[in-house]
Amino acid sequence: MGSTSSHRTATNPTMGRRSFVRLALGAGGALALGITGCEGRRGKRADKTDPHTIRIGASPSPHAIILQHTASKLEQAGYSLEIVEYQDYFKPNDDLVAGRLDANYFQHKPYMDDYNTSYDADLTSAGSVHFEPMCVFGTEGTTLDNLPEHATVTVPNDLTNCARALQLLASCGLVTMAEGVGLTARISDITANPRDLQIATAEAALVPEKLGDSALIVVNGNYAISSQLQVANALAREASDSDAAATYANIVATRSGEDGTAKTRALMDALTSDDMRSFMEQTFQGTVVPSF
Repeated sequence: MGSTSSHRTATNPTMGRRSFVRLALGAGGALALGITGCEGRRGKRADKTDPHTIRIGASPSPHAIILQHTASKLEQAGYSLEIVEYQDYFKPNDDLVAGRLDANYFQHKPYMDDYNTSYDADLTSAGSVHFEPMCVFGTEGTTLDNLPEHATVTVPNDLTNCARALQLLASCGLVTMAEGVGLTARISDITANPRDLQIATAEAALVPEKLGDSALIVVNGNYAISSQLQVANALAREASDSDAAATYANIVATRSGEDGTAKTRALMDALTSDDMRSFMEQTFQGTVVPSF
């Protein structure tokens, strides 16, 4: 999922009279933009944004970086791009519901669906853009073949990513999961553990810090990026045709009924172009995989 990371992406220069990329950081649940007169999720709907500007919320990496690359294509389509960066998972959806954004790009569909259910919202997906595969990394010299018995393996502690991590370990032949659990797997669903691996858990963002204390870690793609872990050094990663790739592709979310507007179509055209595919492949070296 589009998870947050700590760095702030530099602002792009103005690209013509109406074409620019403006980035603002939503820190601690508040926007760094000087937006006034806007009420919260349950309050009055904010005024819509300029018809020639696409204002989109995003996590700093990789989402804001990917969006910046769309600026010139959107300029040709007659739109300016304004990227609002967030460090949390809640405010981007709240602000989209409230009308402070045209769209957001940070989450997968299961997360959006859960938000809709939890907050009686009506967000929808305009389409998937990329997948961030989970990766297995080992301490220096450790391989899947020489992993010692009783070794510690650290996985994320949230239910969604823990299930993904366990299934990835199963695909490596390290454990066997109960039949049919799929992406709802829990540690208690391990039916065979030949090396008696000790499965430890940590908050997803902190898993990279456990490398060294653990023989293996299973890391979300975005946290691999922010922790300077190279996919080329991974011992294994989720396949692009896996259930996880289909389920947890990162999407562009809009309000219901606005997924087919001219703005949204222009944005999706830019995000799913051949040029974008090349940009993702060259820039992220496998930590971000196009899903279009």
